[in-house]
Amino acid sequence: MSNKKRNPWSWIPTLYFAEGLPNVLVMVVAVTMYMQLGMSDTEIALYTSWLNLPWIIKPLWSPFVDLYKTKRWWVITMQLLIGASLAGVGFTLNAPFWFQGTMICFFLMAFSSATHDIAADGYYMLELDEHGQSFFVGIRNTFYRIAVIFGQGVLVAAAGILQVYFRNRIAFTWSLIFYALTGIFLALWFYHGLILPRPKADNRNNTNSTAVIRGMKDMIVSFFSKFPLKVFVFSILFIMFYRFPEALLGKMTTTFLQRSASEGGLGLSPMEFGIANGTIGLIGLLAGGIVGGYLASRDGLKKWLWPFVIALTLPDLVYVYMSYALPSNLWLISSCLFVEQFGYGLGFTALTLFMLYFAQGEYKTSHYAICTGLSYLGLMLPGMISGWLKDTIGYRHFFILVMVFCLITFIVTAFVQIDANFGKKEGAIDELGNYEEE
Repeated sequence: MSNKKRNPWSWIPTLYFAEGLPNVLVMVVAVTMYMQLGMSDTEIALYTSWLNLPWIIKPLWSPFVDLYKTKRWWVITMQLLIGASLAGVGFTLNAPFWFQGTMICFFLMAFSSATHDIAADGYYMLELDEHGQSFFVGIRNTFYRIAVIFGQGVLVAAAGILQVYFRNRIAFTWSLIFYALTGIFLALWFYHGLILPRPKADNRNNTNSTAVIRGMKDMIVSFFSKFPLKVFVFSILFIMFYRFPEALLGKMTTTFLQRSASEGGLGLSPMEFGIANGTIGLIGLLAGGIVGGYLASRDGLKKWLWPFVIALTLPDLVYVYMSYALPSNLWLISSCLFVEQFGYGLGFTALTLFMLYFAQGEYKTSHYAICTGLSYLGLMLPGMISGWLKDTIGYRHFFILVMVFCLITFIVTAFVQIDANFGKKEGAIDELGNYEEE
């Protein structure tokens, strides 16, 4: 087959939409679905947080993705398996064992999606040079987040419309949504099978088990030895705790926007929730992600790190305001979400670029997988208790506590070290990822 180069715009948007969609389904859409099916916030946060597990432990099988077959093969195969798991959720929703059945399918989806993440991120680093990675990081994050908005905005709104049409048959309408998603993912699978380039560096390997074990050992050793100890420790703390406030907010903002005023929420209908998140919030996200990628590629990550941190944390104040004011004006609510999403788009750029920076060198795919696994661990543990915490102290005090925990983001950022030139066109890291401590 030809190694024909293609414009990255022809595959990066759809690839990262495909990466983000199953993630938002198991992390966000499942929250809304289980809430509508009668589960409490404590139950929802606990059970759906466990679905983070495949992303946390994905480094355990990342060497197989690195050493067996090609990144392209893994991407396409996992997309087909994700499509099958989507169909499984739709089928089991109407069964007597609906909770057990959907959780099993969500776990299969999460495992396939985590493997897809390993391959897609590795493919991204193989196909693009450092400057290209920096330039497109805002684009890939934006389309990843578009998938998030599509899931929690468009899909939830569509479910609400169907629930009106089918007279509040909750399980049946959600099964229709997941059957439609099956079709979307099969279309993505077919498109990527045709359009994805075949990088020369994406070698086809049929490696035996001994070589895989040896490669895994070398990968782990190189991960722990690539930076001086102090730099390594602070880097891991940054990756895990940079998004600590987001870890608490993630699931509870979804329920806050939709639960009734008597429960402390804003009581948005599914259609209103879709407008606020899927239209106005999307515009803010697009702007934040694109601006963040542009600034980092122009001036380097280090120059913009602290503005990105401020953008990530301070806009969370909108939830404190809304929990006290309980606004009913949809445009006011949407404006608050615009501010928060714009800040997140800017702020998340820093974490993505830092993980790319940390993963440079040999085994970059596996090292990036370890970084994202640690990042998900930092989301999972606070997320598991977020529902219990909110049910204990209420939305108002919960959001105030989240703002206090923003200090953790500032602390871990204060100690992290980044090469001043990383991300610029003239990079300071050689192709082996050698690091010069300042």
